[in-house]
Amino acid sequence: MSIARQARLLGISRGSIYYVPRVNDRNIESMHALDALYTAYPFYGSRRMRVALRNTYGITLGRDHIRRLMARMGIAAIYPKRHLSVPAPAHRIYPYLLRNIAIVRPNQVWSTDITYIRLAQGFCYLTALLDWYSRCVMSWELSARMEHTFCCTALRSALATAIPEMHNSDQGSQFTSTAYTDVLTAHQITISMDGRGRCMDNIFTERLWRTVKYEDIYLKQYRTMDEAREGLTRYFTFYNQERPHQSLGYKTPAAVYAAG
Repeated sequence: MSIARQARLLGISRGSIYYVPRVNDRNIESMHALDALYTAYPFYGSRRMRVALRNTYGITLGRDHIRRLMARMGIAAIYPKRHLSVPAPAHRIYPYLLRNIAIVRPNQVWSTDITYIRLAQGFCYLTALLDWYSRCVMSWELSARMEHTFCCTALRSALATAIPEMHNSDQGSQFTSTAYTDVLTAHQITISMDGRGRCMDNIFTERLWRTVKYEDIYLKQYRTMDEAREGLTRYFTFYNQERPHQSLGYKTPAAVYAAG
């Protein structure tokens, strides 16, 4: 299928497929270092990041610069604080509905998030939908831009296989957009959203990102987004079908999902 036809089917411009974020080499180096530090220490804010960048990587940046880079990467320290997540003003925010709820079956709750993926020639973003009961990755997608389009693509792909009872996300504009929430409501899926500054409300997805980065991204050092897409296709197949999870009694996510 041609690139032009793929773009038309996805409802995006052909140019966005070829788009590469323009960031200077110094910032890319700093963002890669921030990604590694955040994956290891997700509770670090800009103050500790500044110290860790200098001590570990020899990179000296001001806190305002670090905050700007972290915002571009879509990351923030995991601890409660006010006014952390800022959705688009016109978008509806839904309450968090998962507190004290027992997860007892597949497709009871799915969650989603976006993470920064470093590349030798820049960076891109990864989104995934995760079944909380089985830890099975239902769908995933990459994009050069952190916008709702690729999140909607991943969501529709996942919904082609099953329909969850509830969907949880943070309050990012990608997930509060009407383009995204309309897909959920059309399938009569209950919508839940993390509280502001409550990254731990989506703990299973945060753990997935750590696993993917330590077991694949950091080891493979992908050069381009196409290379990352090819490698992550193999990794997520391994993750779902072959990788035993301690929390699942050393069963695979696919086996637990299928057993119900």
